[in-house]
Amino acid sequence: MTCRSILNVVLFCFSPFILSAQEPVVKKLDNGIQVTFQESLSTIKQTVELNVISDKVIHVTSSPTGFGNTYKSLMIADALPKTATSWEMKQDAEQVVLLTSSINANVSLKTGAVSFTDKTGRPILKELKRDGTTFVSDSYSGDKFYKINQGFGISDSEGFYGLGQHQNGVMNYRGHQVDLSQYNTDVAIPFMVSSANYGILWDNYSITKVGDVRKLQPLSALKLYSKTGQAGWLTATYSSLKQTSAPIVRAESIIDYSFLKDMKNFPDSFKMASGKVRWEGDIESPYTGQHTLLMKYAGYLKIWVDGKLQADRWRQPWNAGAIELELNLVKGKKYPIVMEWIPDGGESYLSFNWQSPIPEEQKNQISFLSEAGDQVDYYFVSGNNIDEVIGGYRLLTGAATLMPKWAMGFWQSRERYKTQDEILNTVKTFRDRKIPLDNIVLDWSYWAQDQWGSQEFDLARFPSAQNMISELHDKYHTKLMISVWPKFYKGVDAYNDFEKKGWLYMRNIEDDRKDWISTGYSGTFYDPFNPQARVGFWSLLNNKLYKKGIDAWWLDATEPDIHSNLDLETRKTLFSPSIGSGVRYFNAFPLQNAKGIYEGQRQTNPKDRVFILTRSAYAGQQRYATATWSGDISSRWHDMKDQIAAGINFSLSGLPYWTMDIGGFSVERRFENAKGADLDEWREMNARWYQFGAFTPIFRVHGQFPYREIFNIAPESHPAYKSMLYYNKLRYRMMPYIYSLAGKAYHENYTIMRGLIMDFGGDAAVKNIADQFMFGPSLLINPVSEYHAKSRTVYLPEGSGWYDLYTGTYNKGGQKIQANAPYERMPLFVKEGSIIPFGPELQYTSEKPADPLRLYIYAGRDASFTLYEDEGTNYNYEKGAFSKIPLNYNEKAKTLTIGNREGSFNGMLQNRTILVFVVRPGKKLPLALDATSKLKINYTGQQVLMKIN
Repeated sequence: MTCRSILNVVLFCFSPFILSAQEPVVKKLDNGIQVTFQESLSTIKQTVELNVISDKVIHVTSSPTGFGNTYKSLMIADALPKTATSWEMKQDAEQVVLLTSSINANVSLKTGAVSFTDKTGRPILKELKRDGTTFVSDSYSGDKFYKINQGFGISDSEGFYGLGQHQNGVMNYRGHQVDLSQYNTDVAIPFMVSSANYGILWDNYSITKVGDVRKLQPLSALKLYSKTGQAGWLTATYSSLKQTSAPIVRAESIIDYSFLKDMKNFPDSFKMASGKVRWEGDIESPYTGQHTLLMKYAGYLKIWVDGKLQADRWRQPWNAGAIELELNLVKGKKYPIVMEWIPDGGESYLSFNWQSPIPEEQKNQISFLSEAGDQVDYYFVSGNNIDEVIGGYRLLTGAATLMPKWAMGFWQSRERYKTQDEILNTVKTFRDRKIPLDNIVLDWSYWAQDQWGSQEFDLARFPSAQNMISELHDKYHTKLMISVWPKFYKGVDAYNDFEKKGWLYMRNIEDDRKDWISTGYSGTFYDPFNPQARVGFWSLLNNKLYKKGIDAWWLDATEPDIHSNLDLETRKTLFSPSIGSGVRYFNAFPLQNAKGIYEGQRQTNPKDRVFILTRSAYAGQQRYATATWSGDISSRWHDMKDQIAAGINFSLSGLPYWTMDIGGFSVERRFENAKGADLDEWREMNARWYQFGAFTPIFRVHGQFPYREIFNIAPESHPAYKSMLYYNKLRYRMMPYIYSLAGKAYHENYTIMRGLIMDFGGDAAVKNIADQFMFGPSLLINPVSEYHAKSRTVYLPEGSGWYDLYTGTYNKGGQKIQANAPYERMPLFVKEGSIIPFGPELQYTSEKPADPLRLYIYAGRDASFTLYEDEGTNYNYEKGAFSKIPLNYNEKAKTLTIGNREGSFNGMLQNRTILVFVVRPGKKLPLALDATSKLKINYTGQQVLMKIN
C-alpha cells in the first residue's frame, strides 16, 4: 500500500470524528455563556466560559477538563456587588457573542478564542488561539496542575502599565518581560492596564511572566570573544583591591552568581569582601535589532559596551538589584564589552542574561505565563478611561479602605530606635523645632535578641512601653507604628504554641538554617493561609502590643522572605501553605497576612481605622487597609530615579497607597561618617528625595545609619534642612487637598499618584515618561534625580496650560521646557483649570481644622474640586458620615461657586472663612500661604456665588 493510500485510510477512518468534533456545544447560563469544544484540527479540547460581572467587566475562563477551577479565588472580594446588568447572546455560524450595553465579547466557534470589541465593533483585545502550549500538565508536592500560557493580540500603539512594583526604571512595559514573583523591592500584582483603556486581571497566584515571555538567554547564547580575540568566552580577572595577591584569570561564558547556592562557583581563593572582578572581550549577536541586557547585581557594578558607560550602580551585597539595558546591535558585528564588579561584601550576587529582539510576528502580542493553575482565568475590565478601569479592578477585588487622616502626615523612621528614650527624645526634638510630625516608627528588634516572634518588648531597653506610647499620644500627639514580622524563633513561647497547632512552615527548621543575628538563630514563618493561624497571630499581636496602644502595623518580609537569597526552587520548599502547594500560592502570602490583621483589629476594635504598611502586596490587598513601601532600596541617585516609575506603576495596579524609604535604606560606607564631598552629596540627595517623597501618597523617611531625621542630616542654616522643612510644611498646608484625594480613592475609586497616561491619554508623548507624574488632578510632579542639577527637562502635557506653583508663571502645554530646579526647590506645575485648597500651618494633622481655607484658582479655563472631610480616624464614613463641598469656577462668567455642603459628621466645622486667590495667564501670583485676600467668604454650608474681577 502506498503512503497516499495509507493517508486516505486514516482520513476515512477518522473524518467522522473530526467532523463531529467541530460542532461545539453552546449553553446560555444565568450570568453568561459556556461553549464546550472537542479536540479538532482547529482547536484543543476545552470549555470556554464568559460570565458577566458588569457591563464593562467580563470573567473569562478556559478549562481543558470542563470542570473549571476548584480553588477559591483569594484576590476577588468575597461578595461581588450586585449590579443590574442586562446582556444578551447572539449566535451565527462563526461565533457566539455576549453583548452588554458597553462591550461585545465574541467566542470563535472554530478556535474557542475570545475577542472583545466596543459597541461599534472596534477591536479592543483578542486572545491568541489556545493550543498544545496553553495547558502543560505538571505537579509539585502532590499538587497536580497545569502550566498556563495565554497570549493576546494587541494594537501597534498601546502602552502597558501596572503589574505591581519593579526596579528597572521602566514605565511602559510593552516589549518587556515582567517577572511577577515576590521579592524584597519587587511586588507582584497580576493586573495590567492598557493605554487603550482596558485591563486584564489574571487570577493566578503562582510565579507569572507577563509581556514578552520568551525564556531569557544566558550570556553564552551570544558569540563571545576573550580580550585577546579567542572565540568562546570572555576573560575574567579576579583580583584583590589592595593587590595583595596575584590575579586569577580564567575563561567564563556564563555569569550566574544569583543565589547562595552559586557562591561555590567563585574561585576558591577569591575573597569577595576585598576583591574585584573584571570581564573583558567582545560580544556578537546573531540578530539585528533591540537587545535587552538584564543584570542582577549587588555591590558596585560598571558596564561599558562599545566604549560607552551603560551603567554605574551600587546595591547592598545582601539584597541584589536589577538593571535592564536596551542596546541596538547589528548581526555579526563585534562589540567590545567590559564589566567591572566590586562585590563589596562577604556574599554578593551577580548574573547576566539577555533577550533577543522580538520577532516581527510577535511584536503585537503579549502573554501571561504562569507556573501553576487549573485553567486560563482572567477578568477583562474596560472603561472610558483608566480611572474607570481601576474602578472595575476594585469592583472585583474590593474598595481601597480610607486611611486615617494622620497617615497622610509625616512619618519619621530609622533602622532603628533602640530604646524608648531614643523615641521620646526624637519626637520631643521634632516638637521643639516645630517640624510637623504625625507618626514615629519602631523598627525590628525591640525584643530581646533571642526572642524574635515573642512580640515582647526587651525590658532593659523599653522598661515601660505602655507609658511610652501614652506619652507619645497625650503629650506629643504622635502615633506609633511597630514592626511585626511573621517570623518566630525556635523555642519562644509563641513558636511552641504555633508549632503544636500546626501553624508553622517547618522545612527551614528541619534544614537547620540560621539567620544573620549574632551567631545565628533557627526560625521560621507562620501560615496565614490557615484561618485559625491568622486568628492566632492577631491574638498574639493584640495581647502583646495592641492593648498597649499601638496605632499601626509594619509588616516586614511578607514575600515571605523566610531566608534571604535562596534560589526560587529552595524558597518553594520552605513555603507550604495549608490550602495548596508553594508553587500554586507563591505570590499570595502578603494578601493573607494582611487579611488576618485587618480583620482581627476590626473585630477587636470596630471604631479605629486599621493601618498596615507592608513590604509586599498582591491583588485585592487594598481592601485590607495596606500601604506598600518599595523595600530595601539603596541610597543612590539611580535608585531614587527608579522609584518614580516603580511608584507610578504600583498605583496603576489598582492599589492607591505607595511609599518608599526617603533617602534610600542601605548606605554606602562613604556616607556612614561622611565628610567633604561625600557629606555634600548625602545632604543634597536626601533633600531631593524628600522633595519627591512629599508628593507621594504616604510621606515617610526611613533608612540605615546615618540617622534620617532632618536635624541629623543638616543644620538649620543649611539649604538641605531648609528645603526639607519647606516641603514638610507645604505637605501639611495641602492637607485639605490630600485628604480629599484619599476620600476620593475610597468613594470614587480614584488614584492619587497618577501616571501621565491617566490624565493625558490622548497625548502620545506621555506614554513612556517615567520620571514625572500627577499628584491628584492638579499638580505635575517632576523629581530631580541628578547630583548638582540646577534644572531639569520637564514635559508639559498638551491640552492644558501650566503654572509654575511657586511663581505663578504661565506656560503653554505640549512642549518640553528646561525648568529651574535650584537646590531647595523641585519643579512643580499646576494644570490650568485647577482649584487647590490649602489649610493653616500645622504640627500634626488633627491640631486644628482647615480654617481659614485658602483656595488658589488657576484660571484660564473652567475648574472644579470637591473638598472631602470626615471624622478622620473611624469607620463612620462607611455609613455616610462625611461631607463634600463642591467648588466650581466658571472662566467665561468669572465666577466661583461654593456649593451647598452635602452630608455631615460629628465635629464638622459649621462655619469657616475662605480666602480666594486667582492666578491667570497674564497675572502672575506667587504662592504665599499666609497672605490675605480681598476675596473673602464666610461659608456656613449654603451655596455662595462670588464674582471674580
